[in-house]
Amino acid sequence: MEKSLRNPNAVIWDVTFACPLRCVHCYTESGRRPAKNLTYEEMIRVADAIISMRPKMITLCGGEPLTIKRIVDLARHFDDAGVRVFLYTSGWALPASTVEALSDVVTKIVVSLDGASAASHDRIRGRVGSFTRATAGLARIDAEVSRRRAEGLRAPRFGIDYVVIRSNFDELEEMCAQVAPRFPHLETLYFGAVVPTGLASRPSFVEHELLSDDQVAELIAPDTLKRLRAAAPTSVTVETTENFEVQMNPAFLARTPSFRPMEIEPDGEVRAMPIYEGTVGSLLTEDPQVLWQRSYERWDDPFVVETLNSIHSRADWAEAVRRIDERFASDEDRARIAARPALVPLGLAH
Repeated sequence: MEKSLRNPNAVIWDVTFACPLRCVHCYTESGRRPAKNLTYEEMIRVADAIISMRPKMITLCGGEPLTIKRIVDLARHFDDAGVRVFLYTSGWALPASTVEALSDVVTKIVVSLDGASAASHDRIRGRVGSFTRATAGLARIDAEVSRRRAEGLRAPRFGIDYVVIRSNFDELEEMCAQVAPRFPHLETLYFGAVVPTGLASRPSFVEHELLSDDQVAELIAPDTLKRLRAAAPTSVTVETTENFEVQMNPAFLARTPSFRPMEIEPDGEVRAMPIYEGTVGSLLTEDPQVLWQRSYERWDDPFVVETLNSIHSRADWAEAVRRIDERFASDEDRARIAARPALVPLGLAH
């Protein structure tokens, strides 16, 4: 590996597995497992280990990062070190005071919306009222950005991320035309095909909600993007993605040397590969460079390479996730995976 690429260029830290929602596709199964929260002092130790690797940015997510009492202080610690902070939230609890505090220290706030209506979003997110709370949070962010810009103060960028599954595939244009215009300072609207990891790797999810290959092709087609951009306000950047990069496909890694992510679990354990189970050690107890070395060695593991090279469809990808998870997960995580309930088709849920 070239010297310039010896460190990860982007770090994702799932700072907690606590979450008020129960999303059907949750990548981390948050809200259904122990939160694994660290003390604030331990979080700062993990943060310092991350900072020592000099990443360009840190993404704080979860779970719901805003359940962490001192999340603003943690974000400030990164910001003071010159690391850009992106924060992803469901928007369930985003009062004006939190928005104001975050605006001083984060580069961008991203709110998850998985439907153009409360009926759709709440069904996918597993809790009534989540759409209303998320859009109210977006309105508060928009108002704070407006105020800060008018006063010449630092203002965060903000956006919406929309995970595309079969149940909400037909609402993309409505999202652009009806929801995005509600927030005049909204910067980005990203439509990403659901990644078949976590709960989205379940065979029942694959059967009922994972996008087909044809749907993914339609999602990223130039005509689709052109139509969505025409429906959205001109000030909003609209993008669609199949999320192929997080597959960590060996051919993709070989031709994209700039893609070097690191994902960290709430307790400081480093995942060998984002989206796949299996950790390589803790930032609380080991040299981050050693953990990074172990991580990208996993990317070349013969079993991993063979498994990922066998992917030819989205359903194949889900099967590959299950195989890698079974191979490298801890006994605790295998037990959790084995206990996952089958997905009840959303159209039948009450």
